[in-house]
Amino acid sequence: MIKFTADASLRPFNTFGLDAKADLLVEYTSEDDLSQIFHDARVAGKPFLHVGQGSNLLFTGDYHGVVLHSGIRGIRPTSQGEDVVLLECGAGESWDGICAWCVDHGFYGVENLSGIPGEVGAAAVQNIGAYGVEFKDVAVAISVYDVKADKHVIVSVEECQYGYRTSLFKQPDYKQRFIVTGALLGMARKAPFMLDYGNIKAALLERGFTLLQGADRKRGDRSMRGKPITLHAMRDAILSLRDSKLPDPKVLGNAGSFFKNPVIERSRYEELLAAHPDMPKYDVDETHVKVPAGWLIEHAGCRNRSVGDACVYPQQCLVIVNRGHASADEIVQLSRLIVETVNERYAIRLEPEVNFI
Repeated sequence: MIKFTADASLRPFNTFGLDAKADLLVEYTSEDDLSQIFHDARVAGKPFLHVGQGSNLLFTGDYHGVVLHSGIRGIRPTSQGEDVVLLECGAGESWDGICAWCVDHGFYGVENLSGIPGEVGAAAVQNIGAYGVEFKDVAVAISVYDVKADKHVIVSVEECQYGYRTSLFKQPDYKQRFIVTGALLGMARKAPFMLDYGNIKAALLERGFTLLQGADRKRGDRSMRGKPITLHAMRDAILSLRDSKLPDPKVLGNAGSFFKNPVIERSRYEELLAAHPDMPKYDVDETHVKVPAGWLIEHAGCRNRSVGDACVYPQQCLVIVNRGHASADEIVQLSRLIVETVNERYAIRLEPEVNFI
């Protein structure tokens, strides 16, 4: 089914809650709809933007073109091997819904990605990540509609060119060519939990779980004993951690992490560490480390900074919130103020994770 709406409000399609408009909104429910849509005179040749829940977008004004939204649903196991289960997921499925489904069915791999807002299609484009896991770690292949060739194509995970919050689908040559219609994910029937990120260990210990896994748990001494970690326990811990520091966009409009965590040379980090001994980092490779942008923002003095109704969220400085009536211009001004302040203090230039439209 296809629905065309002229002069449409985009408030339902961005978590900042900004009331931008699109010349035309097109909502659809199947892969086959896309060919018909792009042959329609109202769409053909027009600039277009594909959105999900808009949890990573900032509309800086009205969109003078076509906005598309997928209603392709479905979670379907296509292959169940001894160790791995393959799942076909529609692009319009809620990402957290996928995580909950996998946990309920005993499949490992996406529990650390629980609670991330948005839909599967956007997850595939953005290569979402949290708590040491990224979308690319479970992706096998992505199904897309090729607007230029008017056909459906399967793109292998290797061809997706996944990197930190980037992919093939974000490159200029493909933004107006490929539309994600679904994802094939590979879930494990059993896998060790990823615990070495954020406060996951502390959250599990507070709930009475042991941090030892598998054979290590059996060999653990009495002081290390506790309940074995389960998939549901991991998901609950991740959701609790997110809720403790990230605002609900239904209450305070926001797009989650506004900035990427900068990756810098290890030698540069060592120089900064001499002046800032408490600066945290995560190893990327032998020559690079990732520094938490939230720490940089807070320690540069931007906690509680605001421009109009746009404000740095005090519980997590990586987030900019709309306190009720913020304009896009106020959010942009605040983001630029943060970038300049952090750069002046640490000579590190933050890059937005949010897409400015």
